[in-house]
Amino acid sequence: MLLTIDVGNTHTVLGLFDGEDIVEHWRISTDARRTADELAVLLHGLMGMHPLLGEELGDGIDGIAICATVPSVLHELREVTRRYYGDVPAVLVEPGVKTGVPIQFDNPKEVGADRIINAVAANELYGGPAIVVDFGTATTFDAVSARGEYVGGVIAPGIEISVEALGIRAAQLRKIEVARPRNVIGKNTVEAMQSGVVFGFAGQVDGVVGRMARELADDPDDVTVIATGGLAPVVLGESSVIDEHQPWLTLIGLRLVYERNVSRM
Repeated sequence: MLLTIDVGNTHTVLGLFDGEDIVEHWRISTDARRTADELAVLLHGLMGMHPLLGEELGDGIDGIAICATVPSVLHELREVTRRYYGDVPAVLVEPGVKTGVPIQFDNPKEVGADRIINAVAANELYGGPAIVVDFGTATTFDAVSARGEYVGGVIAPGIEISVEALGIRAAQLRKIEVARPRNVIGKNTVEAMQSGVVFGFAGQVDGVVGRMARELADDPDDVTVIATGGLAPVVLGESSVIDEHQPWLTLIGLRLVYERNVSRM
């Protein structure tokens, strides 16, 4: 089976693939201080719970694919693959790795690996033109052309960042649960803040995607809009432009990139 690891700034998502099917997944906090040995113990503990894997570290794992937005974690995961999975083919997404997606960006090295991986999966699953909205630490909007090129995107503060900032900078406000309130017009402070977050971000998504779609295609209706990321469900029911919700988009993209590179190793 293939182990895929998507390291974000706040959370790390792991997925286990049996062929094209994701059979298990886990979400853990991203901690830049964890060493390779600590990460290996963590992986062993998580995968030891799955019935299709053996009790020894690495049993049942035929390949590993990793992308990371945190360089220190990528460094430690590289060491994990070397020390604990030495006989298992591993693909770490970095410059030189074949993705199959041309990058039309001023400096391709500035684009986060996860955003390119999302473009790979979006193009494979839905075709272009497409826009991927990833609700993570930041909310990112990434555009894929009709020819399958990554053409650029938008980066905005994420939902959790905004909620935390509001609680820190406003003396009478506090951190709240991110959930849909009963009404748009809040009857108390918590509901008012929830309304601002949920409907505010939904409006942001609709506005940004609409502008991007008009630049991306002659007919904006031809653009497929895909939502992913841990906080996507917060906005899904309130946005009018999202066509598809694929929570495992990045993991699927990692599987595709692994398949495109493993034969070259």
